[in-house]
Amino acid sequence: HGRMLSTVLNRRKVLCFVSFRLVRAVSSFSTPLRSPAFITSNKMSAASEEDPYLWLEEVESEESLAFAKKSNEHCLAELGDPARTETYKRVLAALESDDRIPYARVLGYTEEGEPLLYNFWKDGDNPKGIWRKTTLSSYESASTQWTTVLDLDELGKKDGISWVWKGYVPLPRSLDEKSGYVKATETSPAQGRVTRVLLNLSRGGADATYLKEFDLLTETFVDAAGDDQGFALPEGKTRARYKSRDVLLVGADTGEGSLTSSGYPRTCREWKRGTKIEDAPLVFEGEETDVSCGQYFYDEMHREGGDVYTVQSRSVTFYESVYNVQKGEDGEFVKLAIPATTQPSFFGRWMLLHVKSKWLPEDNGSVSETFETGSFIYVDADAFLEFSRSKAEGKEPSKLEYHVLFEPSATTSYNGYSATKNYLILYSLDNVKEKMEFYKIGDGGGPFVKTGGDEEGQIRSVSASAIDSKDSDLLWLTTSGYTQPSTLALADASKNGAIVKGLKSLPDMYDAKGLQVTQHFATSKDGTKIPYFMISKKDLVLDGMNPTLLYGYGGFEISLGPRYATTVGISWLERGGVYVEANIRGGGEYGPDWHQSALKANRNKCYEDFIAVGEHLVASKVCTPKTLACRGGSNGGLLTGNMYVQAPELFSAIQIAVPLLDMKRYSQLLAGASWMAEYGDPDTDDWDFLKAYSPYHNIDASQEKYPAVLLTTSTRDDRVHPAHARKFVKRLEELGEGRWPVYYYENIEGGHGGAADNKQQAFMTALAYDFFWGKLNSEKEA
Repeated sequence: HGRMLSTVLNRRKVLCFVSFRLVRAVSSFSTPLRSPAFITSNKMSAASEEDPYLWLEEVESEESLAFAKKSNEHCLAELGDPARTETYKRVLAALESDDRIPYARVLGYTEEGEPLLYNFWKDGDNPKGIWRKTTLSSYESASTQWTTVLDLDELGKKDGISWVWKGYVPLPRSLDEKSGYVKATETSPAQGRVTRVLLNLSRGGADATYLKEFDLLTETFVDAAGDDQGFALPEGKTRARYKSRDVLLVGADTGEGSLTSSGYPRTCREWKRGTKIEDAPLVFEGEETDVSCGQYFYDEMHREGGDVYTVQSRSVTFYESVYNVQKGEDGEFVKLAIPATTQPSFFGRWMLLHVKSKWLPEDNGSVSETFETGSFIYVDADAFLEFSRSKAEGKEPSKLEYHVLFEPSATTSYNGYSATKNYLILYSLDNVKEKMEFYKIGDGGGPFVKTGGDEEGQIRSVSASAIDSKDSDLLWLTTSGYTQPSTLALADASKNGAIVKGLKSLPDMYDAKGLQVTQHFATSKDGTKIPYFMISKKDLVLDGMNPTLLYGYGGFEISLGPRYATTVGISWLERGGVYVEANIRGGGEYGPDWHQSALKANRNKCYEDFIAVGEHLVASKVCTPKTLACRGGSNGGLLTGNMYVQAPELFSAIQIAVPLLDMKRYSQLLAGASWMAEYGDPDTDDWDFLKAYSPYHNIDASQEKYPAVLLTTSTRDDRVHPAHARKFVKRLEELGEGRWPVYYYENIEGGHGGAADNKQQAFMTALAYDFFWGKLNSEKEA
């Protein structure tokens, strides 16, 4: 399973914004133009007002690319070339270091029964990366011997395309008669190996990918036109998985009506090898207004009492879905009688449910149990399917017996799970400090029994993923902290995660000596306590003179938390800067309620929270507005865009990366329609509140001074349209008439991540952090 985070189903839909941590992007400028459309008032007020910069929405038009090129030239002329800086050199060295941990995935076993590990790796010799393999015994050694399976740089040269790795979907051994799969027993290990995968390769880093079938035995692509009739699809936001060796379940762009208005698959087809996908029969379809739909399955045959559960999922909105489930191959699909926000999964004979809205007894079928928002519960799958069937048919269903794995409190929240053959590892947060607990499936596939785990939350990141969830309870255990380098160990779930053997550890990538990590709380405008983590020197002088960088996201129920901050450490902390992460509303730090409290008309809450953290830093004399900067990307770019227009007096420098900024047109650009459950629909009365936090419409021409701003995006971003940043910059240039310091850099590659390889990432990182350091120190000295 890997770690089933609370957003796992949205991630499976490939819709979720990434948390912007290592992504960097930069800035622009060109000759100011006065447009009559914008002179009627200080701010763009009329919703119907014609937008004079719609031409910048043409992603690759000659005019748009000329604007980007001119902006990039101005940015580098003003801020300097990052590739010439010490920051760039050190960040690149860290990103390409041979000391990095090569995280790997088991894809079967050798003939001798040894696990086969696969890893994707980028370094100076392989900027686009290589896919490689080794054995577990070699991986455990000090000098792992790798064999290259696929070289993306060589493939790119051959195809004339800048390929970017986007992962793969394996053909499960249990579905492949040629895999040689044999289950493990008490006396013998599992056998067999994955023979084929579906590779997803992106052109320049976009979300849209090419699908290509790859044979792991011959280590070559399966020719679509050859005798083996390999599966292959052109560029698109495709979702595909194997149903058997020769059949795929596919959602793809097959012509009119095959995509939703958000640009994701609306249909699912059963595509047999050797046939045209257009001729493949439909097995499931949603509505055009849905975000997406798809079909997938849980193979639980290896656990006692389990079966194969096929799930059809219609994402009606980003957070609301309808699920139909079929048990076995011959069962009928049953619509699950669960709230639209509840997320189901399976473990053995149990259906697991993450409840995201209060669920009362009269609706959940229990005798008297109410499940609070954020609960994680489970119930017998057969019983719940029968309960759902009876409700659909208008019959009186039998009462259900539920079991609770996690019930939230005022300070705690569920944060996902992972699974081995016999154990479920549950993650939770307590005031944003993470806990990990172990539960064993009961005898005969019975209810879970807690066996151990953390007594209290810790300021660190921990993740446990199964080496082979079908045949073993061994784990990859990864831990890290803001100043503690990552470690990887082989652990045993049957011993509550006890380490069997330390495998890899990242050395100190920056000098963290004398640093401390502390947690603080600010009070927001409505009285809500907002936590934040601060990394600073232990002997920090509270005189307001410390260059301080505040980062935030605040959306899509994504939680921020500790993980080793390599690039932050090199680019900021070593210089003496203070780094702060704000756990504002809109995120998932305190569960679904924390997220839902900042949706749509309440979006102002996350901006007020962020401002409160900034003001708390100033009141604590960590910094002053002259020495305070902020950054964010994607939804976090909308956050920092609003800081620019709502609180310009609080910051001296701001980065707005791969952002949403035009909230009037966002739903008409690329995947924007899929986010209306988060923000609202600007083509309805929702615009009444949306316009208040649409940065593009709230630039004040009478503002004498705005903080220095660096906007960055990618031409190849096919999730958040680059026009958001382009148009915002153009409007700043027009209204500011040169008096506001504005810089814009548009990376031609990179997709929504902002960078397609390590050199680009180091470039964008150095550009951003050197911008911050230069601006804050010049303000401090002024």
